[in-house]
Amino acid sequence: MSLKPDKKIVFFAKLIVLGGLVAYIGYVLRQQPFDWRTVQTQFKTVRHPAWWLAGLVLLMPVNWGLEALKWYILLQRVERASYWAAFQGVLAGVALSFALPAQLGDTAGRVLSLRSGGRGAAIGASLVSGGMQFYVALVAGAIAWAYHLNVVVDRNTTAARWLLLLLLSLTVGGVFLGLVRQRLVRWLSSRQGIDRWASYWNVAGFYSDREISWALTAAALRYCLFSVQFYLAMEAVGIQLPFAVSASGIGLVFLVKTLTPAFNLLSDLGVREAASLWVFAPFRLPAAVLLTATLLLWLSNILIPVLVGLIWVWKLRIRRP
Repeated sequence: MSLKPDKKIVFFAKLIVLGGLVAYIGYVLRQQPFDWRTVQTQFKTVRHPAWWLAGLVLLMPVNWGLEALKWYILLQRVERASYWAAFQGVLAGVALSFALPAQLGDTAGRVLSLRSGGRGAAIGASLVSGGMQFYVALVAGAIAWAYHLNVVVDRNTTAARWLLLLLLSLTVGGVFLGLVRQRLVRWLSSRQGIDRWASYWNVAGFYSDREISWALTAAALRYCLFSVQFYLAMEAVGIQLPFAVSASGIGLVFLVKTLTPAFNLLSDLGVREAASLWVFAPFRLPAAVLLTATLLLWLSNILIPVLVGLIWVWKLRIRRP
């Protein structure tokens, strides 16, 4: 297999980061070996753990339903599709992202689910959808990092404060980008050499402020919902921290997961785990219990939707645009 130099750089960069994550998880487990007896003992301290687990699973379709709502709103500029068709496209994307890099698989599933042409615009709409979820995670992550530095004083270093400044700058930059998006799209479309890809980003300039607001609201609601799911998973295994500490920790874990490249390995399994071990390390939580909570979240929010999404992947038809 031969790869172009730029693809080789990306491939090896992902491999290095993945290796670092696995090494960190291995280091933590070596310091604090995984012990099922610890998990079982922790389970026994929880009152009605089945209720927490039931809430985690029952919120799963709502989670992906909100993602489908966001996609449905943005899709109307490309194709007049029903909400159910948008939901099928989202689940097909989830299933494909299990085998392909996350954004590529997600986009492919949504685009290939369309009945009409206009795939360039659909790719653009999918990128806008992903960008909105990224921005919500960025804003929440900046707030979480600010609170975390206030609570965990040892981590409140100069580098940490510079990182906070960077996150806040990106947050403000996102607002500015949203305000000038139409002029930016027109400017990009007029540049020679890149205008041939204009069909991918032109759709971003077609959305009204109302459509952007509704889609961004759906993204924010979805973020809140899967944060609640993470909290339920922690409660299910007996992790009880002050609510603000749990919320900020969850925000940081999702920020790391959002910023870390997709590794094409069981759909980010390992990223959330490594981030959780580092974020919650100052609170002396048993590694085995924390890993169990993250695994429960992965099973509920990723594996089950992937298995359901395979139904619509099977029905996809590869057509020429």
